[in-house]
Amino acid sequence: MSAADLQLDWLRAFVSVVDSGSLSAAAPLIHRSQSAVSMQLLKLEDAIGRPVLLRGPRHLELTPTGLELLGYARRLLELHRETLDALHGPLLSGRVRLGVPDDYAASYLTPVLRSFASRHAGVEIVLDCEQSTALIPKVQRGELDLALVSRDRPNRGTLLFREPLVWVGAAQYEAWRREPLPIAAYEPGSIARRDALAALAAQRRSYRVVYNSSSLAGQLAAVESGIAVAALTRCSVPPGLVILQDKHGLPPLPSMEVAALRSKASARSPAVGALHEQMLRTLARPTEPRP
Repeated sequence: MSAADLQLDWLRAFVSVVDSGSLSAAAPLIHRSQSAVSMQLLKLEDAIGRPVLLRGPRHLELTPTGLELLGYARRLLELHRETLDALHGPLLSGRVRLGVPDDYAASYLTPVLRSFASRHAGVEIVLDCEQSTALIPKVQRGELDLALVSRDRPNRGTLLFREPLVWVGAAQYEAWRREPLPIAAYEPGSIARRDALAALAAQRRSYRVVYNSSSLAGQLAAVESGIAVAALTRCSVPPGLVILQDKHGLPPLPSMEVAALRSKASARSPAVGALHEQMLRTLARPTEPRP
């Protein structure tokens, strides 16, 4: 069998497994049983003549062949979807209640919405910008259909990528030299606040929280005015601030696991399903280790 015999169902199963991180998670996304997904992957590998995924005890890894195939598979599936849309018109309608933190909105949500709106103009999107700790319970209660969040625990939603958390300061004020270290922090319960204070405690660095704000704009105002340093996602750091490296004496910070989280109540909504799939296609990084 040659590469010309590759079937879209095999490619769809392959991409879904990569995006979701496991056969069991991919199965409901493509409306197949786990055994059927496994069979489609085997057929794909037989057609290519080489494995595309390594099945480890805790996660799946792309082989070099799989990594090369993934880009082509996404393009073929996207072209297939565009062809159907062109022939049949925008079939989707309805409303999607979407949540995203401020720091992810511009960098990551914009390309998702740009692609989605061009194909599904009949879908209304209602956007809620809050911290992940507020968005997650709203999705669980069904008040939001879908959200892009920082995971508060492993396996929450579908992992898309890891976003570095970094210390930032204003160069002209050098607040990082003060003792105790002045900190601008998100509200209690925030994942970024928790990780930043834990890192300082592990380093035994004395600090004092001098500014609290639940918004990114508030954090930036505090740092830019020289009041404090802050721990922010790297994607949200504006050009005028300095990312503080180890030489500034601050402890390293962990990365945030960014995931797509969908409510159970939206399971029957084609519009939510389409936006969820668009989020996975646009943002998922296949080279990230999966749990």
